[in-house]
Amino acid sequence: MRGLNLDGRTAVVTGGAGAIGAAICGDLASLGARVVVADIDEPAAARIAASLDGAAHLAVDLADPASIEAFCAWTGPVDILVHNAGVSIVEPFVTSDPENWDLMWRVNLRAPMLLTKLLLPGMVERGWGRLVFISSDGARAGSGGEGAYAATKAGLFGLAKTLAREAARGSVTSNVVCPGPTDTPMLRRVDAEKPGLVDKIARGIPLRRLGTPEDVAGLVAYLCTDRAAYVTGQVLSVSGGVTMH
Repeated sequence: MRGLNLDGRTAVVTGGAGAIGAAICGDLASLGARVVVADIDEPAAARIAASLDGAAHLAVDLADPASIEAFCAWTGPVDILVHNAGVSIVEPFVTSDPENWDLMWRVNLRAPMLLTKLLLPGMVERGWGRLVFISSDGARAGSGGEGAYAATKAGLFGLAKTLAREAARGSVTSNVVCPGPTDTPMLRRVDAEKPGLVDKIARGIPLRRLGTPEDVAGLVAYLCTDRAAYVTGQVLSVSGGVTMH
C-alpha cells in the first residue's frame, strides 16, 4: 500500500527490549526502517536487534543525561524517535517515596525531553520526522497507586502537543499513544501476586480482552509512515474501548 514504506529511515525505540518496545521495533523493521533498539538491558536489546534485518542496539541509561548525550552522538541522524521506555512504581501517593518520584520524572519525562532536544533539530533540518510518545491510559484517566507515574506520563501530552506546533514547518509530526490494559510480562507478574486480577480486568473491557503489544505497535507504526503525515498533536488510546474520547 502506498505511503507505508519506511525504507531509508532510521528509527530509535527506547525501551526496545520490552514487550511493547520489541513489537514496535519489529513493525518498524518490517516496513523497511533501520531500527536502533535502545534499552538499559543491553543483552536483551542485542537479542531483539539480532532478530531484525539491519537493526542495531545500544545500551542507554535514560536516568543519566551523559548516557543520553553519548547515545545520540552514536546514533547519528534519526528520522523516527519512539519514546517507549518508562518506569512505574506502584504505591499510594500519600505514602510514596519522593525518591521514586524523581526516578520516574527522570526516565518518563526528562529523558524524552533531552532525547528530543538533541535529535529533533536534525529532523527539522532534513524536512521529515516522526516523534511518538508512549504514555498510558492511566495518565488520561488516573490510576490507583500510580499518582507520580501518571503525572510524569501526563507531562508527555503537553510536550508532544507543543512540539507538534513548533516542528510542523519542518514536516515533523508529534503524537502520543496511550496503551490501556496490555498483556505483558509485567502484568502477568502482578496477576501471579493477585490471582484472577487479569481476568477481572479483561471482563471490564468493552472488547472483552486485554490488549497485546502488537495492538500498540500497529498504531505506532502507522503514525511513523507517510500515511499519517497529516496526523499531529494527537493523544490516541489503544484500550479496547476502556477510554473513549
